[in-house]
Amino acid sequence: MQLTARNLAPKRMTTTKNIHSWKNYLALCKPRVVALIVFTALVGMFLAVPGLPPPLTVINACIGIGLMASSAAAINHYIDRKTDAEMARTKYRPLPMGELGGAHVLGFAACIGLLGLILLLVKVNALTALLTFLSLIGYAIIYTVYLKKMTPQNIVIGGAAGAAPPLLGWTAVTGEIHPHALLLFLIIFVWTPPHFWALAIAKREEYAKVDIPMLPVTHGVAFTRLQILLYTILLIIVTLLPYLTGMSGLIYLGSALTLGGVFLYFAIAMMRNHENRVAMRTFGYSIVYLMLLFAFLLLDHYLPLTLA
Repeated sequence: MQLTARNLAPKRMTTTKNIHSWKNYLALCKPRVVALIVFTALVGMFLAVPGLPPPLTVINACIGIGLMASSAAAINHYIDRKTDAEMARTKYRPLPMGELGGAHVLGFAACIGLLGLILLLVKVNALTALLTFLSLIGYAIIYTVYLKKMTPQNIVIGGAAGAAPPLLGWTAVTGEIHPHALLLFLIIFVWTPPHFWALAIAKREEYAKVDIPMLPVTHGVAFTRLQILLYTILLIIVTLLPYLTGMSGLIYLGSALTLGGVFLYFAIAMMRNHENRVAMRTFGYSIVYLMLLFAFLLLDHYLPLTLA
């Protein structure tokens, strides 16, 4: 059989379609968000024990938590598909673009969510499986379906689900909820409002367009900037607690104060400069801030430095 351009064309189209399909399913998982979730959970695992946590537990917990977080993200895509289509930031997601159907998304979310839950139940422990499931429900259902369109405090209340990963990591290794794990939870809980409100300020017109009552839409940008500043100050105070309670040492303390000082600089910059690019820089730094803060918690755990 002679190979011609016509004969080869269908194969090229099929390959491209398969690649796009794979990318679409990956996009449903919000991989950057899930990577941060798994990272903070991983830090929680290492902080839970004086030495090294069991390798198999770490691997199974990371995979299980990652799968369930990805499932929650996919459900969020499905529920928000109509508003996503009207917002410039989200209109190119797989559902608004028609690349995937709703049934495929829900089926995918159910499969990976169930797989993650079973893995946590069988290979980790029931407490971690339960808390991870509650976090999934908290984000995918309670926040996305109800809180997001009900109150401008949506991200504050709903932030509890997003703050759970280090607690999940801790329980995965120890099987119990420890006060130090709750401190890690508290740090992310307080970090969430200034992190997200910076983005909400830059995208306020899009949120207003789809009737989502984000704080800058309902109370104005000036009020939101003030809240970001106040929450940043509160965050700096909260991040001192691991040191004050003896959970960490001087390496973490110095890092927390330095990182917090830079966050405060951005918050003050937003009060003085009202351009959206400053808000987006604040949003971008807030992600780097959280990653570095937890990285230094981990470093301090294995290289403690205290006052003699």
